[in-house]
Amino acid sequence: MVCALGAAVCFGTATVLQAIAARHAAGTGAGGDAALLLRALRQWRYLAGLGLDGLGFLLQIAALRSVPIYTVGAALASSLAVTAVVAARLLRVRLSGVEWGAVAVVCAGLAMLGLASGAEGHRDGSAALRYAMLAAAVAVLGLGAVGGRLRRRGRALLLGLGAGFGFGVVEVAVRLIDEPAPAALVTNPAAYALLLAGAAAFLLLTSALQRGSVTTATAGMVIGETIGPAAVGVVWLGDRTREGLTWLAVLGFAVAVTGALALARFGEAPVTEAP
Repeated sequence: MVCALGAAVCFGTATVLQAIAARHAAGTGAGGDAALLLRALRQWRYLAGLGLDGLGFLLQIAALRSVPIYTVGAALASSLAVTAVVAARLLRVRLSGVEWGAVAVVCAGLAMLGLASGAEGHRDGSAALRYAMLAAAVAVLGLGAVGGRLRRRGRALLLGLGAGFGFGVVEVAVRLIDEPAPAALVTNPAAYALLLAGAAAFLLLTSALQRGSVTTATAGMVIGETIGPAAVGVVWLGDRTREGLTWLAVLGFAVAVTGALALARFGEAPVTEAP
């Protein structure tokens, strides 16, 4: 659980640091997206954000090897609460009372999950599930192709959902990789699913945030990366709760995800200061 929360802190803080670097880069010269990225890469905050993203991913993997997927998914969704709090301090973004309440709701949900979560399931997952994850990763690319043709709101929602599904495939695939040796990875469909889904999710989320509503895209992503993977973990991988606390885990999961959805506008930290 500590690793899952650490990953959320890393991802949430990285978003704000990269937003600050992007704002500074945008104000120091003209040019397209490539020029903006090159200028951002010269900013220590952007590089620190990338480093935090890498650390967060490693912590996510460690968490997925220790606690149920439903706990990790809810914790990662809570990175929006971290982004909101850090943005309020570093970017001077003004949070409403409702948003501060949503931060508290996320924390309450995670506390419930921490109390109720058992150990990760010990089922290895069938070969069929591994190939299903690979097929799901390919389907994420298909969602991206379809979503790119829709109108603005529908496009943002579908691309956000697709990104969430992709990140969800990554969560499940990590659990399906039992042996990290190169020879074993080459023959494991889950390894290819992890790489393909991760890349596809990143591309779809970037497209959704650039070409549609940040709030809509992030809400779709949160739904996609939490509910499906949690169900796979419980049904196929044997994730369970502590004895008699299933109700608390379900409640905590619902509360944490609902709070994260209320903070969906922080899916891409504001790059301008609030008035």
